[in-house]
Amino acid sequence: MTRSTGDRVHDWPDVTQHDTFPKLLARNAAKHPDDIWLREKDLGIWISYTWKDVADRVEAITLGLESLGVRRGDVVALLGDNRPEWLMGEIAAHALGGMSLGVYRDALADEVAYLVTYADVAVVFAEDEEQVDKLLSLDDKIPTVRHIVYSDPRGIRKYDDPRLIGLKALEERGRAVAAKDPNRYARFVSLGQGADVAILCTTSGTTSHPKLAMLTAGAVLKHCRAYLDMDPRGPADEYVSVLQMPWIMEQIYAFGQALISRMKVNFVEEPETLMADMREIGPSFVLFAPRVWEQIAADVRSRMMDSSALKRAMFELGMKLGLKALDQGKRSALADFILFRALRDRLGFTHLKSAATGGAALGPDTFRFFLALGVPMRQLYGQTELLGAYTLHKAGDVDFDTVGVPFDGVEIRIDDPDPNGLGEVVTRHANCFTGYFRNDDETRKSFAEAGWMRTGDAGYFNDKGHLVVIDRVRDMAKTAHGDRFSPQYIENKLKFSPYVAEAVVLGDGREGLAALLCIRFSIVSKWAEKNRIAFTTYTDLSAKPEVIALLRREVEEVNKTLAEKQRIGRFLLLYKELDADDGELTRTRKVRRGVVNERYGTIIDAMYAGDAVIDVDTTITFQDGSKQRVRTTLDVIDLGAPAPGGSRRAA
Repeated sequence: MTRSTGDRVHDWPDVTQHDTFPKLLARNAAKHPDDIWLREKDLGIWISYTWKDVADRVEAITLGLESLGVRRGDVVALLGDNRPEWLMGEIAAHALGGMSLGVYRDALADEVAYLVTYADVAVVFAEDEEQVDKLLSLDDKIPTVRHIVYSDPRGIRKYDDPRLIGLKALEERGRAVAAKDPNRYARFVSLGQGADVAILCTTSGTTSHPKLAMLTAGAVLKHCRAYLDMDPRGPADEYVSVLQMPWIMEQIYAFGQALISRMKVNFVEEPETLMADMREIGPSFVLFAPRVWEQIAADVRSRMMDSSALKRAMFELGMKLGLKALDQGKRSALADFILFRALRDRLGFTHLKSAATGGAALGPDTFRFFLALGVPMRQLYGQTELLGAYTLHKAGDVDFDTVGVPFDGVEIRIDDPDPNGLGEVVTRHANCFTGYFRNDDETRKSFAEAGWMRTGDAGYFNDKGHLVVIDRVRDMAKTAHGDRFSPQYIENKLKFSPYVAEAVVLGDGREGLAALLCIRFSIVSKWAEKNRIAFTTYTDLSAKPEVIALLRREVEEVNKTLAEKQRIGRFLLLYKELDADDGELTRTRKVRRGVVNERYGTIIDAMYAGDAVIDVDTTITFQDGSKQRVRTTLDVIDLGAPAPGGSRRAA
């Protein structure tokens, strides 16, 4: 199927015929064998894989898995960084009629054990020694795992666990099978159907263990086609895979859309080299979570702290001109000349045609920053159960207060709206999940009727027909005086500050609003060094009176942009960062409010009781299992009172 978009013609396949991932791979390898699909940076060198390279390796891995006893219906898990081998292992699992289950690379051992045992995983692809150690430490907690396939042998040769097998050895087994039966892999691929469940995708799990959404290959591919109709791309386009592969949107972009559009997918060497590697690639499309966009904006401001007075003045002038032009629906040529052109090049954004954010709300101030910079930002919205995004801004119709308009074939309604039209977002389209794996009760609860799915989000349609999503329905709050507010909206405004990493806004059923803030250590530490403020640890730095005063000014600036009833009255700086490893955040960095309210309940109650200082004596457990006792006092900052002159003690 050929589609023309502007001056580009895309040879997109018919996904009703090529209705599985292995079928699409075989089609692309046959028609475009020497075209590059994947690139990976290793030891400073970009290594390329053509469609034929990938197809050959997938065939070997598939037959290797079969030789290990993997059969139709088995679950194959993948654990590690985004790498070409992840995609190859996933397609190989599908070729055998199995289901793939992505596990977040930073998941703790207990989280891995839960997912592996719940899904009866037969084989795990583990990237390296770190992930292998995590699995071996579980011992008999993962009895269903028959084999652990590792791709990086460094440090693993010393192990003698019979379940371990190297990826190279697995591929050699597969090639031996192919030599005896050259058509065996093709027969497996031909047996696959679009109606087969191919992916078990973890939900965000903001309230409990994540559920596993069952996604069929045909539904994923048809939904990817609908997405490409809204935001087209083709073989000349470059994409940098940054977000962890288990997330539904990375599956849609780096996997489904790439197989259809044949855009090139690039894998950076390390998360720390992201910006440098991305600048070398010059991607035409990127998809970042809000926390990544927030970090990039914060890093830009951080670098400006170290620049000369002239450069800081040019930055401020450029931003002022750019934002003013943006508010008028224009671009500032002068701002582009003195600031934005060079900044886009520095960030690797020069060739961007589309940049998306999703997974959580992005603060409007951060959105405006990138739009003024000339980054073609679009907000998307969706859920894992509905195959990721199903709304998106159209090119030339971007409104940073909304999440855009629905794809073709997507229906959205607002249930139980209030007088302002605000209610629960309920959605229906043909390409949604088939239910939760081994959880019929939760599947029934998710659907309203006739295929309509409750999203759990509060939203409304504005006058332009754009969907506006405010917050989770359960998180929409009222003060004791009946004043409604959205914690997430205020938190996003707070996190636009380069000094604020996380924020939790409180006040439901209480007298006014308060906030727990976590400093962005990398930037606040640099600020402290520049201002000759000595510190040792995160706890010590957040204890400094100068840092408290700095954050007070940031909160006061945000308060000026809020309605009077929605302003923060009190806040404090937590002695530690909120952490997914502690269950305080999901793996996609959404706040688990129930956990936060329970864990810091004593501190929260003391804030609302009017305490000016709160004593803390607790223990922090690190990812490696080590523990540290923290004894400190937290100053509660009352924004209706003068700045305190005292200081906190930290130990």
